[in-house]
Amino acid sequence: MEETEEEKKDEADYKRLHSFPLIRHSDMPEEMRIETMELCVTACEKHATNNESAAKMIKETMDKRFGSSWHVVIGEGFGFEITHEVKNLLYMFFGGSLAVCVWKCS
Repeated sequence: MEETEEEKKDEADYKRLHSFPLIRHSDMPEEMRIETMELCVTACEKHATNNESAAKMIKETMDKRFGSSWHVVIGEGFGFEITHEVKNLLYMFFGGSLAVCVWKCS
């Protein structure tokens, strides 16, 4: 049973719709936010099957670029309540239902 041309187009549209990052909340300065968002997308694409490795990559890179004490959570279906430094929080979705939360706490 082969996929029709329309089904392939619908699947491509769905993947394109859910493959861009959607920032849910951020209080980071714009330059930092863009850099962090791009880092998160890169890490999630590189480690698509291993959220722990993606989180480790993001944390280590953020520690090097913006100082230590960064924390990262990646996954689906979790809740959180955190304390963070002002202007150091990014909460975004990527790939449909994958949530990424990055924050600094000293």
